[in-house]
Amino acid sequence: MAKIIAIVEDDPDQRSNYADAITKKGYTVKTYASREEALEGFDELLPDLAILDIILGEEVDAGFQLCRDLLTRAPDLPVIFLTERIDEIDKISGLRLGAWDYLPKPISLDYLAERISSLLRISEVRDQDQGVQSDTAKKIGELSLDQDALLASWQGQRIDLSGTEFRMLAKLVRMPGHAVSYETLMNATMQSLVTNNTINTHMRNIRKKFEKIDASFSCIKSEYGYGYRWSQQ
Repeated sequence: MAKIIAIVEDDPDQRSNYADAITKKGYTVKTYASREEALEGFDELLPDLAILDIILGEEVDAGFQLCRDLLTRAPDLPVIFLTERIDEIDKISGLRLGAWDYLPKPISLDYLAERISSLLRISEVRDQDQGVQSDTAKKIGELSLDQDALLASWQGQRIDLSGTEFRMLAKLVRMPGHAVSYETLMNATMQSLVTNNTINTHMRNIRKKFEKIDASFSCIKSEYGYGYRWSQQ
């Protein structure tokens, strides 16, 4: 059964272009022009992945509100923000909400289709794993990293990181005890327009996810002005 991709975009031409490109890749596409339309659609059927613009009509933060609603209903749902709002504060806000990716307009339709495929592959592997530890997972103390599913576990409990968060964590723990620069962590995000503040936001999000499992977690250390270091507890 084809995966369902929801597109929430108020510009009819862009909405049509995205839908055509994604449909050609074999996905079922549901399009919505407003937050209200999207909420009605989500009440009937949740998508397998959602692409959200932030500004919808007169609502300047509609996409953020939709993201909150979607992740309340389905915390593991891949969400992509696709927007002209590329200010750092907006990107940080999107990441804090739990979006898997934040892409600026204009965008190559082929690239968008590839990002969708990539995130869905990760989502599928995670669903299949159901917390089962991979034989090839890398272990660093109480941390385990499954590269295939981009899954991390701590003390045997799964931690759902976004793809970007997982790649950053993998860079950080490659050489425990050694500081990793902001530049290296930026490269791990595979995104453009990344600043130190964006990296700091990612790291705060990662820490919080670990702390939900282990309140005493303290392996991620900040190296002021340089980057971060993984220190065994």
